[in-house]
Amino acid sequence: MKRVIGITGGVGAGKSTVLNILSREYQAEIILTDQVAHELMQPGTECFKQIVERFGTELLDEDGSFHKGRLGKMIFGNKEAAQAVNGIVHPAVKEAVKRRIEASERNLIVVESALLIEAGFQSLCDETWYVYVSTQERVKRLYEQRGYSEVKSYSIIYNQLSHEQFKRGSDRLIDNGSSREYTKRQVREFMAELTGEVSEGAQK
Repeated sequence: MKRVIGITGGVGAGKSTVLNILSREYQAEIILTDQVAHELMQPGTECFKQIVERFGTELLDEDGSFHKGRLGKMIFGNKEAAQAVNGIVHPAVKEAVKRRIEASERNLIVVESALLIEAGFQSLCDETWYVYVSTQERVKRLYEQRGYSEVKSYSIIYNQLSHEQFKRGSDRLIDNGSSREYTKRQVREFMAELTGEVSEGAQK
């Protein structure tokens, strides 16, 4: 039986840790919606054409592709522009992800997206897992792993869903603020419930 799990959570929460566990221990096929969106926004694609028609060639780099900095700057803090771009990209990403799920030969497919709930990708999944840590821990990780300033980190965090909004939109919560083993134990328990098996954590 093919199962589709949606993984969501804010920036710095450590969703990749959960993805690695599901990939290594359960041979899950991982679909990253950011990666799909990147592919769909390359020169010559329908999304690329629509965005350029809407916002102009000022967003392009010398090689004719989107200049990441200019596009990001235009979207960040500009609700109207963000909605317009999302209105073009999200439906295309959803269709592409749907096709990949249907074509997959794996029994477990995992769709990862920080925007899983807002973008409507959740409807492609059997259930949604929300990965979380404290805001302070997220800021710390973003500084250590990406070199983000405290101001930049908080700015990004407060432009995403709140902890309560993520919780309301999810079926299961994974506390990723402790050890990797603790995170792994939660994943194993959830997978055991899905498959009807007894997890290692439950046996101990």
